[in-house]
Amino acid sequence: MLLSIPTLLLVAIFIFSLMGLLTLHAWSRGAREQTLGYLASTLLLAAFGVTLVSLRGIAPDTIALVLGNVVLLLGATMNWTAMRVFGGRAPHLPGILAAPLLWALWGLTPGYYDNLGLRVTVYSLLTAIYGGLSAFELWRNRKRLEVSYLPALVLLVMHSGFYTVRIVADHGISLEHALAGTGRGTRFFSFLLFESMLYAIGIAYVTLAMVRERAELKFKAAAYSDPLTGIGNRRAFLSGGKQLLAECSRRGEPVALLLCDLDHFKRLNDAYGHQTGDQALIAFGQVASQRIRQQDVFGRIGGEEFACLLANTDEHAALLVAQRICSSFHELPLLAPGLLSVSIGIANSTGDEHDLARLLSRADHALYAAKDQGRNRVQVYRAVVTAPETTSPATTTPPAPAA
Repeated sequence: MLLSIPTLLLVAIFIFSLMGLLTLHAWSRGAREQTLGYLASTLLLAAFGVTLVSLRGIAPDTIALVLGNVVLLLGATMNWTAMRVFGGRAPHLPGILAAPLLWALWGLTPGYYDNLGLRVTVYSLLTAIYGGLSAFELWRNRKRLEVSYLPALVLLVMHSGFYTVRIVADHGISLEHALAGTGRGTRFFSFLLFESMLYAIGIAYVTLAMVRERAELKFKAAAYSDPLTGIGNRRAFLSGGKQLLAECSRRGEPVALLLCDLDHFKRLNDAYGHQTGDQALIAFGQVASQRIRQQDVFGRIGGEEFACLLANTDEHAALLVAQRICSSFHELPLLAPGLLSVSIGIANSTGDEHDLARLLSRADHALYAAKDQGRNRVQVYRAVVTAPETTSPATTTPPAPAA
């Protein structure tokens, strides 16, 4: 038994309006996420367009058949724009206006009102194209979305597929026959309204879920990122370090920890100002990041203290990495060549021991030994000897301050 077409039209207008207003509310309450703004306009335009189309026989045909379909097509282009913006691309005004303008110009021609089947075919084709473009925007940007985009992608593909089927399966039914429940295309028209309502609910829900998921990822990234240097903070280092140690322990791989502390940092701040001190911290973060691998864990764990946890790295390889970091930072022309320096303590895992707290403690002992022996050097922790092994990347004594 088919539902009454007038009832379906009223329910469709209500659902489009409700979902549009709720999406608009979510947009206004959040950080003004553009995706939600465009999606809200999609749903509200759909409600307005269906209202205008439903006025056939009451309002002039120019309003019901031309303006109504122009508004509906504009809603389809806004749907495409919402997915485009969510993927990180700017709105494309010619693409937004192309379908509505094409329909409006066609509506000015004398033969527009004479062929219902052609109007249905063209409208379905344009809607299917923009639905496909919406799905394509999600697919092409899937690698950088970092959210669960598949539900939205499936929904868009199904919506576009439905209108593709309509091109060949539906030759149109006049609104008078649809409202009366008579005519060959009544069943398809009923299903069309039902599919539109399900799509409106589904696309609003999954888009809001994607926007929320991305916002949560941004907050999480901010909570695990050092705001000055842009690298991981102490929380990120401890979390990532424990995970890396567990993986290396499972594979039986050695791990090395580099604990780095910028030399005479307080003196640098006092002499040149905190802005210069901040530049030194940023510069060291960049130098160290360029000399470790993607799988290693690096973070700023204190004021001028940094830590690098190197996966599958023995003592010799860790020593080479630390020496490169130390010498590269020492040679930076940030103030004067040789004015900047860093001391680095190294601790290596022994046997099956992969404990982050113990590695940090041992690297800290080595770091203070490097400080005591003149700074601007690398020191390796030794558990069986009184004095740790010493090695310097450039000089065994710190550079003299600039005159």
